[in-house]
Amino acid sequence: MTEFYTLKRIDNSRLVRTGGPDRLRECCRLVALGGVLAAMALVYAWQHFHCLQLSYQLEELKAERAQVVELNQRLRLEVAGLRAPMRIDVIARRQLGLTVPPPGRVGPLEGPSETVLAQARVTALAAR
Repeated sequence: MTEFYTLKRIDNSRLVRTGGPDRLRECCRLVALGGVLAAMALVYAWQHFHCLQLSYQLEELKAERAQVVELNQRLRLEVAGLRAPMRIDVIARRQLGLTVPPPGRVGPLEGPSETVLAQARVTALAAR
């Protein structure tokens, strides 16, 4: 006896497998977990880059402070040089033509010998 086999092609491409509620719930949990992990990674990265940016700003401020301290020191030295009595004496003699007064020309300042205290005036409104 001879047997014949027929080959029949079945197209299942249009069939859709229905997912159960447990499968959908598990998928939602995985997506939520992935979202939480991604949010945590983004927060960590933001904090890290913000910390780096603040450290760069801190270094710039330290450099600026060092420059200001150096400028302040130079200005203090310049002020000390400008206040030097010898420099003032040279400018007074050469540029302004001042001389040392002869003895006897310099005397004490004449003024009231007693100290004068401020006195309160009585106004017309206060007298009433």
